[in-house]
Amino acid sequence: MLSTKVQTKLCTPKQAVRLSKAVTPLFQASIAGYPAGIRVGLLASIQHGGSSRAFSTTPVANFREFFPSKETEHIRQTPPAWPHHGFTEEEMLSVVPSHRSPKTWGDWAAWKFVRSCRWGMDFFTGMGKEQKVDKTNPTTAVETIKPLTEGQWLLRFLFLESIAGVPGMVAGMLRHLHSIRRLKRDNGWIETLLEESYNERMHLLTFMKMCEPGWFMKLLLIGAQGVYFNGLFLTYLISPKITHRFVGYLEEEAVHTYTMAIKQIDEGHLPKWSDPKFAVPDIAIQYWDMPKDKRTMKDLILYIRADEACHRGVNHTLSNLNQKEDPNPFVSLYKGGQSPPRPALKAEGYEREEVM
Repeated sequence: MLSTKVQTKLCTPKQAVRLSKAVTPLFQASIAGYPAGIRVGLLASIQHGGSSRAFSTTPVANFREFFPSKETEHIRQTPPAWPHHGFTEEEMLSVVPSHRSPKTWGDWAAWKFVRSCRWGMDFFTGMGKEQKVDKTNPTTAVETIKPLTEGQWLLRFLFLESIAGVPGMVAGMLRHLHSIRRLKRDNGWIETLLEESYNERMHLLTFMKMCEPGWFMKLLLIGAQGVYFNGLFLTYLISPKITHRFVGYLEEEAVHTYTMAIKQIDEGHLPKWSDPKFAVPDIAIQYWDMPKDKRTMKDLILYIRADEACHRGVNHTLSNLNQKEDPNPFVSLYKGGQSPPRPALKAEGYEREEVM
């Protein structure tokens, strides 16, 4: 007699483990062509029943509210501590990748270290050789043989923004402690540095709305932040000038990265981000006060790229100043009603005689 009951338990846990071990080599061979970072995520998924994600971003179909809103009895909303100062459309569209040539040994050391960091990010985020730009012009060339995918871009954005918020906090903290320890004024540097760090964190929170990093990515971020924070702490104590130059070069890489992403969107290589139904996160709309007709992924990246261009100009300028005596030119009131300098389009920064 045939049973009318359906067996729901197909195999025992031990059998499932054996089956997983047998299938994994076949799966490894089938994904050999994927970038390294994505391969790690896919392998973790098959080995753990699809429940864990190592280094891949969340698929579009599985987007979720990463930061759910918390209702309280009295508080309605927490506004940003530093409201965004805004950019004109002309400023955002005029930003281009650029590079300040090293002029001193400190500049050269900072530049070479940034290039080694860029190589590390390319390696750990699975960027293929055919996806890289011309090595002779690494911060200005944007042509590649093969475009990146939306997932690869999000991995790079997350990694970049997770460490980009460290320098301003370290420098602001040390200058704050220096001021209260030596009973001296800081001349406006602290506020700009902390605002820069806050702005970078807003970039990260925005991208966190679009994807969820896995455990391997989180471990990388913890390790990178630990090394990066302590390294910047020591270098800023030794030479703030070189440290600001290093951050200026780092922001050059950020401008270059976002310019490449915009170019690939324009060329139609990122269809998910070009989809009219794609909506940028509310946190971005509120922070940048994005107009209703300017809320595409390209518009969002234009805002973020302009921020990075601003940080690029600010840090190159701060590196050119007297670190102990000169006031911060970007928050100062000038004689004769002159407006403070706008660093977004000053890629190499202002020389000291231009702002002092």
